[in-house]
Amino acid sequence: MKLSIVIPVFNEKNTIKEILRQVRAVDLGDIDKEIIVVDDCSTDGTIDILKLEVDSSLKVLHHKQNQGKGAAVRTGFASATGDLIIIQDADLEYDPEDYMKLIQPVLKGKATVVYGSRFTGERRNMLYWHYLGNRFLSLVTNVLYNTTISDMETCYKLFTKEALEGLVIKANKFDFEPEITAKILRKGIRIYEVPISYTGRESHEGKKISWKDALPALWALAKYRVVR
Repeated sequence: MKLSIVIPVFNEKNTIKEILRQVRAVDLGDIDKEIIVVDDCSTDGTIDILKLEVDSSLKVLHHKQNQGKGAAVRTGFASATGDLIIIQDADLEYDPEDYMKLIQPVLKGKATVVYGSRFTGERRNMLYWHYLGNRFLSLVTNVLYNTTISDMETCYKLFTKEALEGLVIKANKFDFEPEITAKILRKGIRIYEVPISYTGRESHEGKKISWKDALPALWALAKYRVVR
């Protein structure tokens, strides 16, 4: 079995080397790792660091224009060859040591899609308005799609290759999260959740998502409830 780890990157020169070290260091037993970094036209020197990191375990893809996280993830998915695919942000908010927590339900035959919930595990508490926004979007997801997800916006989403078959994702930016969640649920797949650790950044530390991204997320949830 192989795990494809898709890492969308935009201007993360301060963290990219460390996250790659952590991803490489994770022991997955008999599961092979394929690391795919998609640089979304960084301008801060991230590309220079990536050139020094390339080896047989790491594939680096580049966007010639900045398109957004969703576009970078889609590029990574298209290049992935693993039986399992997981998304890994490059900002050190999420700990690769949690990979096996997400993989175990698949190995046990309990799930084909697993989300890591930031609200059921140990964490550095986020700002209240970020917390409220995340919880609200999860609530809307639950109401519209008849589910009980605690963390729809989590980065840690793990999919089997089969679960992604037939899905066409169009989102380029942070509305990727609600779109893929909506389409997975519309496909009849129940999402399995496991607790993960979380060390969130704030805007002064380089966090890119903000309250403004909630509106496209709400629109995506509503749109894909009625549009197939």
